[in-house]
Amino acid sequence: MKEIQVYEVLRKPLITEKNTMLQSQGKYAFEVATGANKAQVKQAVEKAFKVTVTGVNVITVHGKTRRAGRRMMTTPPSKKAIVTLKPGDKIELFEGV
Repeated sequence: MKEIQVYEVLRKPLITEKNTMLQSQGKYAFEVATGANKAQVKQAVEKAFKVTVTGVNVITVHGKTRRAGRRMMTTPPSKKAIVTLKPGDKIELFEGV
């Protein structure tokens, strides 16, 4: 497994209404690099936030076709990960949002 920097894997936290409800179950969502795998995401979250990760689900979001004037363009694809933490662990970045 190639060593990759933490902030190259984790792009930004995803704060939506659905993801806020998942936090009560100990699940947090992040936008991650398109080349990152589950092991790299787990390692990056544990290193960045000092928590224990029990599971990682990765979702590939395909680009959508959008219209800009007469042209049809495709938005870039992305990848997001839903990380499940050990019961009792929290990520303080998401609290109070």
